[in-house]
Amino acid sequence: MITLTISLLTSFILTSLLVRFEHIHSHFTGDNNFSSPQKFHDTNISRVGGISILVALIISGIFRFLFEDFGEYEVIFLVIASLPAFIVGLAEDLTKRAGIQTRLLGTAVSAIFAGHIFNNWITHSGFHFADSLFLIPMFSILFTAFAVCGLANAYNIIDGFNGLASMAAVISLISISYVGFKVNDPIIFILGMVMIGAILGFFFWNYPKGQIFLGDGGAYLIGFWVAFLSVLLVERNSSVSPIFALLVNAYPVVETLFSVWRRKVLHKRHPGMADNMHLHSLIYRRVVRWDEHEKGRIVSTSANARTSPYLWALHALAVIPASLLWASSSLMLVFFVLFIFLYVLLYKKIIQFKVPTWIK
Repeated sequence: MITLTISLLTSFILTSLLVRFEHIHSHFTGDNNFSSPQKFHDTNISRVGGISILVALIISGIFRFLFEDFGEYEVIFLVIASLPAFIVGLAEDLTKRAGIQTRLLGTAVSAIFAGHIFNNWITHSGFHFADSLFLIPMFSILFTAFAVCGLANAYNIIDGFNGLASMAAVISLISISYVGFKVNDPIIFILGMVMIGAILGFFFWNYPKGQIFLGDGGAYLIGFWVAFLSVLLVERNSSVSPIFALLVNAYPVVETLFSVWRRKVLHKRHPGMADNMHLHSLIYRRVVRWDEHEKGRIVSTSANARTSPYLWALHALAVIPASLLWASSSLMLVFFVLFIFLYVLLYKKIIQFKVPTWIK
């Protein structure tokens, strides 16, 4: 598809320019806070990769409007709606002063804006006992904002290693686009493909060497895009179960909820306080780095890149059944529960230094 190609090439070229001229802007775009507990790099790397993704989406949207399908403006509209989420994330990248509340508020504004533009809100949950609440318009609007900004923040949480969040988003978007194609919804398919192209153009420079980072702006942008497309697909197509939106995003959702529970209940800390106890952090320290130590290897920076595929595989274990069972709420709910069980079991084993042989 031409739009996807334009998106990919635009993102690739713009990201290459950001990397090439990093010496000019890295003093205010770089991530030089090496003491933060969730940091696993030791050089000043620019964290504004989200800019190239946003511009790629804009260029693709303009091209689609003018040349491919005149009058089709869904890409441009969703880009406009995503701007508050992106801007507050970028503000954190540049100033380090945009707190979590500000970023969540900005993303909630994006969700409400997008809901009004596309006239789609979450109106059912897949659980009949709760669906009566969605008959209240204000509840439906607020829950949509809560779900979208929660998932956008979840992508920011899992953005801990080279390529982790960006490829996780691509995996989910492939599934969303596939189901959109199956139910004959070209809007969903196009919106998914355009973002896939924009992410892949950035991904080349981010993985495996980490020449540029996604940043909060990029993480909130792609997280918002995945979240709203999940809502849009379900609400526009009654044959798609609402549980699909949950299962296709199971990894970032479970990671976030488990982190909140772990910090609040187990450690008696504020749930928004950063730490280095995420599953991806444990896999880095106790699987990848530990394996290097046991085999007598010299620990190299590539350990960062070798961490992400473990989480991509875990993510795919939820996305694959979601892609195949998108119409069956009961079966997808079973797989979601199984995913939670697998996540907790894996976390427990690694934290106890009992890494399963199969993961090695």
